[in-house]
Amino acid sequence: MKRRDIEKELKKLGFVFVDNGGNHDLFMNEKGIKISVPRHREIKENTAKTILKMAKR
Repeated sequence: MKRRDIEKELKKLGFVFVDNGGNHDLFMNEKGIKISVPRHREIKENTAKTILKMAKR
């Protein structure tokens, strides 16, 4: 899955970009849930599913 597609989904769920670390970017929503997204163009399907699953909690 493309990284930008994951970012679009996170933004739809109310997450905003907060900070960038070494190899990951940090997104956070108004509830205080933080999610880190690897900084790769292509993210493995299982990793992408896990990120979106965590965001939908």
